[in-house]
Amino acid sequence: MTGPAPVARALVRQASGRRAHAGGLAAEAAACDALAREGWTVLARRARTPAGEVDAVAERDGLVAFIEVKRRATLAGAAQALAPRQRARLLAAAEILLAANPGWGQAGVRFDLLLVDAAGAVRRIADAFRDEG
Repeated sequence: MTGPAPVARALVRQASGRRAHAGGLAAEAAACDALAREGWTVLARRARTPAGEVDAVAERDGLVAFIEVKRRATLAGAAQALAPRQRARLLAAAEILLAANPGWGQAGVRFDLLLVDAAGAVRRIADAFRDEG
């Protein structure tokens, strides 16, 4: 039996998804603004690869940072939001992007996590993880 309840639930999920997406885009913009204030040049935003998307790629003094942005109500919550599967996706996507851009990373490569809380505060965890493979 179908009725208004399943339709209403679907509409609520859809609206919630739109809010989450908009919040994620705002967090990525705040993170890129913070990178620029710290002297980084943003080389790419939302870089799509067959392995997945990298939220941002930034460079400073030849060092390239692949950035994952996490937005949660608190910075502590955001810090715990990076799952092992997401790390693997980011590593694979970075490998593809480096192959496509041989000039990147002349002084090294690292993976940073930028955390954004509900108030828009941004905190960076530099060199948050490494490719152990």
